[in-house]
Amino acid sequence: MSETVYNRIALLRAERNVTRRQLSDALGVHYQTIGYLERGEYSPSLYLALRIADYFEVPVEVVFSTSPFPRIGERTA
Repeated sequence: MSETVYNRIALLRAERNVTRRQLSDALGVHYQTIGYLERGEYSPSLYLALRIADYFEVPVEVVFSTSPFPRIGERTA
């Protein structure tokens, strides 16, 4: 079983016109951490995942998943 954590951080940032630097400053983490998260090179702690979801004012499962998110425009069965 893979321990990959998928996320929609980049999509949420783009929708809200938020830079990596702005998000990292709001969360109190290094801006490179946001890049590592977005690329799936780093899995956040539960605390950081909840804070990211809170920042975007969405449930945590909108931001993070243990399975890949469908691509935008992709039909689901």
